[in-house]
Amino acid sequence: MAVVELKVGMHCDRCIKAIKKAIKKIEDIETYKLDTTLNKITVTGNVTAEEVFRVLHKIGKNPSQWNDD
Repeated sequence: MAVVELKVGMHCDRCIKAIKKAIKKIEDIETYKLDTTLNKITVTGNVTAEEVFRVLHKIGKNPSQWNDD
C-alpha cells in the first residue's frame, strides 16, 4: 500500500468538494484525508502520485509534492 502526500490549494467549500469527488474516482484507494489548514492531501491505497496529480489537474488544481519542512 502506498501513501501519497500532496500540497494543493483548498480555499473554498466548492474546491474542497471538487477535490473529494475527484479523489473518490481513483480506483483502489483505501483512505484519503484533506487538511485545509496545511493545504495537504493524503491518499492511501494501491495508488501512485501520478494518478492523484492527474485527477487534480483535470479539475484545474495544480498540486505539488508535500515536503515536511
